[in-house]
Amino acid sequence: MKVAKFGGTSLASAEQIRKVCSIITSDPERRLVVVSAPGKRFKEDIKVTDLLIKCAEKYIDCGNAEDEMNAVVERYAEIAGELGLGDEIVKSIEEDLRGRLNSDIDNSSKFMDLLKAAGEDNSAKLVAQYLKSIGVNAQYINPRDAGLFLSDEFGNARVLPQSYDNLKTLRDKEGVLVFPGFFGYSLEGDVVTFPRGGSDITGSILAAAVGADMYENFTDVDSVFVANPNIVKNPKPISVVTYREMRELSYSGFSVLHEETLEPVYRRGIPVCIKNTNNPSSPGTMIVPERKTKNGPVVGIACDNGFCTILVSKYMMNREIGFGRRLLQILEDEKLSYEHVPSGIDNISIILKEKQLNPEIEERIQKRIMDELEVDHVSIERGLSLIMLVGEGMMRTVGIAYRATGAFARAGVNIEVINQGSSEVSMMFGVRAWDAEKAVRSLYEEFFGEK
Repeated sequence: MKVAKFGGTSLASAEQIRKVCSIITSDPERRLVVVSAPGKRFKEDIKVTDLLIKCAEKYIDCGNAEDEMNAVVERYAEIAGELGLGDEIVKSIEEDLRGRLNSDIDNSSKFMDLLKAAGEDNSAKLVAQYLKSIGVNAQYINPRDAGLFLSDEFGNARVLPQSYDNLKTLRDKEGVLVFPGFFGYSLEGDVVTFPRGGSDITGSILAAAVGADMYENFTDVDSVFVANPNIVKNPKPISVVTYREMRELSYSGFSVLHEETLEPVYRRGIPVCIKNTNNPSSPGTMIVPERKTKNGPVVGIACDNGFCTILVSKYMMNREIGFGRRLLQILEDEKLSYEHVPSGIDNISIILKEKQLNPEIEERIQKRIMDELEVDHVSIERGLSLIMLVGEGMMRTVGIAYRATGAFARAGVNIEVINQGSSEVSMMFGVRAWDAEKAVRSLYEEFFGEK
């Protein structure tokens, strides 16, 4: 049994949905299908999820969002019409949207999740209906009926352990099961969503629950590439990558998979294959527990922007027991999460996403650090990009840092921060945002260029 997840670009139009259904019916093992909300049909288009967010925001602000709701209905109506499904499915979708829109808005986060989830939910109903129309034994599966229960963290939910036993029974159902991604239900019965891109997570949870032989994640590229094609021209594809490597790459800016996707399948040892809906015959990229390192020590180069550094200095910091704990406690009190904490004997840097900080929080944490920890200096520097070298082979190869720093020097890029994880699967470099792209290109030439 395979679980196949299809992303937003794969469901953006009637033509794309026909491709999806052709892929589903071409392999009888693809019996559990996870779908996203319709994505962009062209570059300037708007994703259905973004239309729903605009709809929710307008309703919260004004108590009316008729135009915004109609825009969503029209997207589904266009798809349904071109698939020859008639008016009934469109009326059903419109009734569903109106019902959600008329819900209580006292808790805006709860209301937003309810609206956002409509994209995937109605997409699944539409795909199931089309499969039936072409003679396939298919049915839509409601996540609540199937038992997909999540924590009550609106917009940032995590799966609850009992969901796996509940979802296991899907394996015994007949025909093709079409399951909406991105959302589940809290134990109180509220709709709760994963972070954006969370349909990947739904697919992984289902694959783990039913003990699938394979989790296929269909997107709009033939494979995962060793670097961002928007930065490096025609980068090499990755044929095989390990869970640990893909986790590091996804976390550090690779947008093919959501960074939280791999945990469920990793724990069950289920292989993942990234494939292209528009070119399903391409082998894609396999994500596996272990691989033989044949292509050199580095498997990929990731880059992500929007970071800042809290720089803290205090003479004899290394002799002060509990200093690090008290510093991190201040961040916890402010509900800030951090990414890396490189340090020296008298200084420590905390790297975090700068979008977490506003001027008020920034001023408050600097004051608390100065007053409570009695430091010599504290400052916050913005505009940092993190570049990650990732590869299982790095731990057995001498000279990786030498080659990497040489690539930075040749590109004329100053390294602000360097940090290597204890697993030695990744090496992180912090650079100024304006230097990031030329640094990535230089690293690519060093580790993947023709020698």
